[in-house]
Amino acid sequence: QVQLQESGPGLVKPSQTLSLTCTVSGGSITTNYYYWSWIRQPPGKGLEWIGYIAYVGSTYYSPSLKSRTSISRDTSKNQFTLQLSSVTPENTPMYYCARGEYSGGYLCFSSWGRGTQVTVAS
Repeated sequence: QVQLQESGPGLVKPSQTLSLTCTVSGGSITTNYYYWSWIRQPPGKGLEWIGYIAYVGSTYYSPSLKSRTSISRDTSKNQFTLQLSSVTPENTPMYYCARGEYSGGYLCFSSWGRGTQVTVAS
């Protein structure tokens, strides 16, 4: 069974770039036809999908975050990484990595990490 684990600094300064890594075990990030996503949830609010890196290495980002987002991967370590630039103190959600696959035109998430809290403060 695939497992995902987020890691990264718990504190980032305003205007800096947030960088989080998701380590995957029990399955390869190059396996057809999975889409490795980053999702966040501000306190008391709903989930917001940030973007994904596909099994072939292509990426797709939420239009609202595209200009500030980059997702990359290291297949030798079975990891994928989120970089989100210009973070603000309002950006203090829980960040999750997840494995997705398309079903009926929708991206559905079958496995999730436990999440990591990131605080933006000086």
